[in-house]
Amino acid sequence: MDKSGTYSEPRFLLCGETGISVEFGDKIDLNINRKVRHLYKRFKAAPYPGILDINPTYCSLFIRYDPWICSLEKLLLIIEEKLKADEATDQDCERIIEVPVCYESKFGLDIRQVADFHGMHTEKVVELHTAPVYQVYMIGFILGFPYLGGLDHRLYTPRKKDPRKSVPAGSVGIADRQTGIYPVESPGGWQIIGITPVKIFDLQRKEPFLLEMGDRMRFISITREEFESYTHH
Repeated sequence: MDKSGTYSEPRFLLCGETGISVEFGDKIDLNINRKVRHLYKRFKAAPYPGILDINPTYCSLFIRYDPWICSLEKLLLIIEEKLKADEATDQDCERIIEVPVCYESKFGLDIRQVADFHGMHTEKVVELHTAPVYQVYMIGFILGFPYLGGLDHRLYTPRKKDPRKSVPAGSVGIADRQTGIYPVESPGGWQIIGITPVKIFDLQRKEPFLLEMGDRMRFISITREEFESYTHH
């Protein structure tokens, strides 16, 4: 393992009789996640009979398979073959998706607490949060929830000790070293610093998920008036 937490060779972890996890490292790291995306894209581009599901995470790819159709031995050979494919053919997303966010206290339920935790003004929280271009590392724990890498270290903030029973859809939050967007109303313990009028998950769209693994995005600060005009469109 090198300093970035990347394993010298991928590790295979058996998950029961129908699952295997291909592990590339043990840290949230862009290069590790790029290896996950590489393998994920290879399986998406050329599905194989017996592969039932593939789920990428920060550091690994979980593969669920039917051992009656695709044996473990065969699956390991397929994985090895796909790992050998040239990563240089993978193109990271060139577009930067801009997501408007209203950070005013009506929507940023915890923005003052986050500011106080770091000894700064709320305006500084907004400045630091809107500055980076974020990478979508993975999608989970609810439909369409994007886990974003690239949060400024000055905003690292622990999760709430007492999670909310209901967090509004579109809420933008911080949890430890991560930032993300709640696509639907759900319980949650992230520190909420704003809300976006954009639907991150919408079944009425041809592509329900606005973001996917590998995308890049930036938050754009908007006023309450701009937020309300957005929602009335």
